[in-house]
Amino acid sequence: MKYTTQKVAMAYFAVAMALFAIQVLGGLLAGFIYIAPNFLAEIVPFNVVRMIHTNALVVWLLLGFFGASYYLIPEEAERELYSPKIAYLQLILLTVGTLGAVITYAFNLFEGNFFLGLQGREFLEQPLWVKLGIIVGALMFLFNISMTVLKGRKTAITNVLLLGLWGIAIFFLFSLYVPSNLALDKMYWWYVIHLWVEGVWELVMAAILAFLLLKLTGVDREIVEKWIYVIVALALFSGVLGTGHHYYWIGTPGYWTWVGSIFSALEVFPFFAMVLFSFTMVWKGGRDHPNKAAILWSLGAAVLAFFGAGVWGFMHTLHPINFYSHGTQVTAAHAHLAFFGAYVSINLAIITYAMPYLFKREPYNQVLNMISFWVMSSSMVFMTISLTFAGALQTHLQRVIGEDYMSVQDQLGLFYHMRFWAGAVFVIGALLFIYSIFVPRNKELISASPSAKAK
Repeated sequence: MKYTTQKVAMAYFAVAMALFAIQVLGGLLAGFIYIAPNFLAEIVPFNVVRMIHTNALVVWLLLGFFGASYYLIPEEAERELYSPKIAYLQLILLTVGTLGAVITYAFNLFEGNFFLGLQGREFLEQPLWVKLGIIVGALMFLFNISMTVLKGRKTAITNVLLLGLWGIAIFFLFSLYVPSNLALDKMYWWYVIHLWVEGVWELVMAAILAFLLLKLTGVDREIVEKWIYVIVALALFSGVLGTGHHYYWIGTPGYWTWVGSIFSALEVFPFFAMVLFSFTMVWKGGRDHPNKAAILWSLGAAVLAFFGAGVWGFMHTLHPINFYSHGTQVTAAHAHLAFFGAYVSINLAIITYAMPYLFKREPYNQVLNMISFWVMSSSMVFMTISLTFAGALQTHLQRVIGEDYMSVQDQLGLFYHMRFWAGAVFVIGALLFIYSIFVPRNKELISASPSAKAK
């Protein structure tokens, strides 16, 4: 760790990991409700469990991105963070907002209240006061990191990272606009949901991945910068108009079926470019970095993102296929592997890399960390395959033959059991990861570690 203000990242990573644990446990509970529908139905209904699971995912990933930014931007800008106090205040604000949202979800507080109660839009259920708090927190964050970069060195990594982070804040503003027309509402809703995860989040992922490979492989910065600009161009070119694959069946003009199909098909390429980029950098770099776990997570993020977001997304993005498959378990299969591969894994990669420096220790518990990678990755792949078969069967029975929804759900029980047990194994892997990061092999601090020398 070169700059003392990088310690801010530790607090963000700690809160992110706490929410990660809550998120995966919530997902496990949701998976169990699929096989035992009445479980806790009177205490915590399924819709509340699902809201907590999905919202905790989004919040902890954002906190991970913020922590990664606070860690890497001082190094890239070659100066201390503009204001650590603003960073800590932002974390407090976001944590209070998250707790407030969860309590509102769990107890359905202030039902029907425009400012304090839940809003009905999926993934954007947060009360208005929480949304406004998120916006204030985002503005504090953007001011802090932008001032740091403006007063320091500018690199391709900081440029792309800032573009992605500003995009996250700007597109979130559409969550405040709720048109009375349902088709228009869904159009603007996708401005947040799609243009986050299939647009600007990809830029953040690319920037973090580039930083990691630069540090882990020792490859020349100029090579890394050429790759990152190619990936960003592909992501923006395909991702923005690729929004059209969400416009097929919501009442928008028919030309979106062709625009969405064509550009969504192209969304495979930026993720494939990330795979080529990652393995090329590791192959070209002759540096024997001691943090093997961080290298594994970086390569794993690129590969799993390619399959989850790229291949599984392409499987049902063309409109003749999507006509039958949308809203089935095929979508759930794609979403689980895509989020884990693209965003969960890159967050776990930067945490694996940064925490030894923040703690001033060697890259400890690496074997346990790498075991957690294989446990989580294999269980997520198994879960994805289970949901894919469930979705294929559901599509045939429900959308082709015309059986009613509930009778079809009864026939998917085997796949839901498989998904639940895969989720249980995933939770074990997640807890192993958290343990490997925060619990050292010994209590002695090693200030002059091999990882510090490799820095």
